Amino acid sequence: QVQLVESGGGLVQAGGSLRLSCAASGDTASIYAMGWFRQASGKEREFVAAISRSDGRPYYPDFVKGRFTCSRDNAGNTVYLQMNSLKPEDTAKYYCAAGTVPETTPLAYRFWGQGTQVTVSS
Repeated sequence: QVQLVESGGGLVQAGGSLRLSCAASGDTASIYAMGWFRQASGKEREFVAAISRSDGRPYYPDFVKGRFTCSRDNAGNTVYLQMNSLKPEDTAKYYCAAGTVPETTPLAYRFWGQGTQVTVSS
């Protein structure tokens, strides 16, 4: 089993920045990729970023490129999501996930954190 704990969410004004963290513990040797997803009220869970645990290569959807940066620590047990130029439409609960491949679908991830709320005011 793998446990994931997110932190760093909060309330920020449009144009501001937040940095989310996700710490993995437990059987981390079984993890080869970690991802970030978000889910706004009444909407489906949406891919935000993913990173290969081995080489640190990040993956992003087009709508966050240039604004969000996903990174990991050297051990690969903590991943970060630096979010800049935040917009009100970025408001959502952000979830960290762990799996074997840095995919864009939540179905590819076996382990999930509890999520951290990000609210961007206009």
